[in-house]
Amino acid sequence: MPTATMRKPQKLKLYRWRWSGKGPQGRKIGGEIIASRRIEVERELTSQNIIVKSIRRKSGIGSGMGKVKPRDTMLFARQMATMIRAGVPAMQAFQVVAESMKKPAMRALVQELMNEVAAGASFSEALRRHPHDFDRLFCNLVEAGEQSGSLDRMLERVATYKEKVESIKSRVKKALWYPAAVIAVGIGVTALLLIKVVPQFEGLFRGFGAELPAMTRMTIQLSELAQQYWLSALGVVVIALFLIRAGIKRSDTFAYRMHTLSLRLPVVGDILDKSCVARFSRTLATTFAAGVPLVEALETAAGASGNKVYERVVHQIRDDVATGQQLHFAMRLSERFPALAVQMVGIGEEAGALDAMLNRVADYYEEEVDNKVDALTSLLEPFIIVVLGMLVGGLVISMYLPIFELGTVI
Repeated sequence: MPTATMRKPQKLKLYRWRWSGKGPQGRKIGGEIIASRRIEVERELTSQNIIVKSIRRKSGIGSGMGKVKPRDTMLFARQMATMIRAGVPAMQAFQVVAESMKKPAMRALVQELMNEVAAGASFSEALRRHPHDFDRLFCNLVEAGEQSGSLDRMLERVATYKEKVESIKSRVKKALWYPAAVIAVGIGVTALLLIKVVPQFEGLFRGFGAELPAMTRMTIQLSELAQQYWLSALGVVVIALFLIRAGIKRSDTFAYRMHTLSLRLPVVGDILDKSCVARFSRTLATTFAAGVPLVEALETAAGASGNKVYERVVHQIRDDVATGQQLHFAMRLSERFPALAVQMVGIGEEAGALDAMLNRVADYYEEEVDNKVDALTSLLEPFIIVVLGMLVGGLVISMYLPIFELGTVI
């Protein structure tokens, strides 16, 4: 007998449909619905007692519909948890959540999930078909919730986890972008003065017929270099940034070296280090508390650490734990995790409350990151003011110095 082959359900192409019609009491109404076919739109509107006047297809789900971000999936998990806890059937919950989403890309994604579940897939299977939008932890927790009958609690746990991770990400970005933005502004102001302002003074100085001060001559030489090479320098910076970004995406070796370098940066490196420990601890606590085996939970935590150095270290810890070593001992052998984190994990293992202790580790290091970001911002503000004052003030003084000397001669 020929054996039946299992085929993966074909992915439906979704479109935005603009419709207009008449509702109850003849009131004119209109809106947009995301669906794969016109007949689905008609069926949905008819079920709402709407007399359809026109339906027009606008665009596919990839056309100007935005990008799904972690905050969108966090909101999706929170809303689905609320619907399921209220006893709303899964298909109806998907429909309600899809209609409540403001971002078209997220509405389309929820619609796809609903279609896949309607075709016979489980919730977790449908999520796994969208790895770019739902990570391993999300899928694992939903699967655990389906198996244990506590899907609402697991979705709520996913939402809380993502809120905390996004919070620490925003703090780290603040620590990185604030000094970078101010330095960029300082360089831009200095370049503008050298390219546009200094040449005006240079024409004036030619009529003096006297030797210019050394500081002024140096500024004029810098101005000439800036006028000649500013476009090339800008191009080199842009190309270098592009190559670094492309190298990180395409080469694991290059990405590992860049992440290693980032952890060695003064002040900022310590913030990145602590944020990696916090994200690892939070992810492992959330996954392990959901009933996922420790080895598999470590696999999920490795990818969630956000750093290739920690990812490699956590994979080594996973291998050590798989051979029978205790988690805290494997963490100590890695020589990457702080002693406090290792000791707290050891206490959690001995007390049989590993997930609770890992959450405390995450809370502690998230607070450390927050304090260090605030301290960095406070220290940078006066430092940046001094640096910008020296740059701009030095240029101004060097330009007016010949005029002052000319006044003393007269």
